[in-house]
Amino acid sequence: MQRLLRCLWIGVALAGSVPTGVFAQKSLTWQQAKDEFEAANPALLAGRIGIGEAKAQEITAWLRPNPDMTTTLDQLAPFSGNPYRPLGSALPLISASYLHERGGKRELRLESAQKGTAVAASQLADQERTLLFNLRTAFVSTLQQKSVVALATENLAYYDRLLGVSSDRYQAGDISQVDLDRLELQRVQFETDLETAQVNLRTAKIQLLTLLNDRTPIEQFDVTGPFEFTEQVVTLEELHQMALAKRPDLRAAAQALDKARTDHQLAVANGAADVTFAMDVGRNPPIPAYLGFSMTVPLRIFDRNQGEKARTQLDIRRSERLEEGSQAQVFSDVDSAFASLNGNRVLLRTYKSKYLEQATRIRETVSFSYQHGGASLLDFLNAQNDYRSVQLNYLLLVGTYMTAASQLNMAVGSEVIQ
Repeated sequence: MQRLLRCLWIGVALAGSVPTGVFAQKSLTWQQAKDEFEAANPALLAGRIGIGEAKAQEITAWLRPNPDMTTTLDQLAPFSGNPYRPLGSALPLISASYLHERGGKRELRLESAQKGTAVAASQLADQERTLLFNLRTAFVSTLQQKSVVALATENLAYYDRLLGVSSDRYQAGDISQVDLDRLELQRVQFETDLETAQVNLRTAKIQLLTLLNDRTPIEQFDVTGPFEFTEQVVTLEELHQMALAKRPDLRAAAQALDKARTDHQLAVANGAADVTFAMDVGRNPPIPAYLGFSMTVPLRIFDRNQGEKARTQLDIRRSERLEEGSQAQVFSDVDSAFASLNGNRVLLRTYKSKYLEQATRIRETVSFSYQHGGASLLDFLNAQNDYRSVQLNYLLLVGTYMTAASQLNMAVGSEVIQ
């Protein structure tokens, strides 16, 4: 027993010695979440390694051919008539050769590799664009569920206050047991809303932490930022122009077309014959030493790299079609996101200017009337449900609007709407 008490005291002392900051809440703004995402997301980190690999291929493309060296010792006679001079008639020979590439092959290889690196960089930027949309969606979802939790908590607290008043009225004989039971039964709906919102909030935080590659416990993680409807007017034509200038996938398609043209030039250059220069030094008695030169030129009669020339020519046409398709996709993405944003904007204007105020006014009026016997129980319950539905729908619309704004930003390729 004394040992158990001693362990408890040690545990209490250790708990008291832990710094307060260990259990501090980690709260991120959108910019902080974006910075952490760019620094720690595994997909982005892997993509950056891919850029390094592409740059390493540039080194390989710029390398020159290695020279060849051959050493020969010929006419050895170990079984000749003179066993003491087995190397007396040996003919040593040393030769070296080097392949000279014609047609600018080396320069074109480097140019093609550099353009491949540019394509990889644009593709990584496009991947980051998509992942940032997922991050923004998870961030907005977390803010939305926080607002829903706050609304559900406020609705439950408000209803509990009315239940207290109704209980007093029942004690005074103003309402029946059945009415009080119906009121208490209605409370289950508000409890369900709160529990569902809390589960959804945890789920949104889990998704956000996964994208951030963050191991912070959910209870210690939070996000902060505005969750409200604010209009920002941008014309569709402006969005089209910005998307054409900034979309990384469209830039990657144009760069791929440029690389395909360079690859075709390289295929044509590879059809040219390369020259091999050689030099040899040897001895051939009675000549004590001699020096020779040679030049080898392959005759490109059958293999003139016809297949690669045709393939790269077709690749140019394919890249042109892909670039046209990318441009059409850009306009489609922008138009769809803009239409979705405007649809939510129209609804939110009405909610903000009319429905929210009406729902609040009706709830307060009917609640006051019911408490004083001027409204029926059905009117009271309907007013509570209407207020709950209008407020919840407004929060969902705000979340949908902010998600549509994120989708529009992704379609344009930059954060035009904050």
